[in-house]
Amino acid sequence: MSCASTRGIHPAILAERGLAAALTVLARRSPVLVQLDVRTAARLPGPIEAAAYFVVSEALANAVKHANATVVRVAVGLADGVARVSVSDDGVGVADPARGSGLAGLKDQVEAVGGALTVQSRPGEGTRLIAELPAGSGIAAGTVPTRSESLL
Repeated sequence: MSCASTRGIHPAILAERGLAAALTVLARRSPVLVQLDVRTAARLPGPIEAAAYFVVSEALANAVKHANATVVRVAVGLADGVARVSVSDDGVGVADPARGSGLAGLKDQVEAVGGALTVQSRPGEGTRLIAELPAGSGIAAGTVPTRSESLL
């Protein structure tokens, strides 16, 4: 079962235009400033794009709801067959996957596609989520332009 089906329906833009476009929309809708840096030369497999999208979506929700963050930095890159998604905020830094269902569920979703999720959070130093997702050598057809932008 894919992440999209276990988590819920993902936005149509993710399926139609890919991860960079979907994250841009997500960032623009966020009540906190999101600095977005997506560097992919091609579309990722659907379940990997969905997992990456949900990592960012959950991290943004947590930054707003729990962390009192004022800025969130999102970086997505692809190297050696691994898509790396990093989301960091400048919030209060109290995230603990053992204490809440959101991060624990996110960890389960990332692991369901063969990935790994790391959560780094210290009081007063913000939170950083790093998801490493297998993108494989046979990336799905359809290219996405490399994007690097700050959304103000």
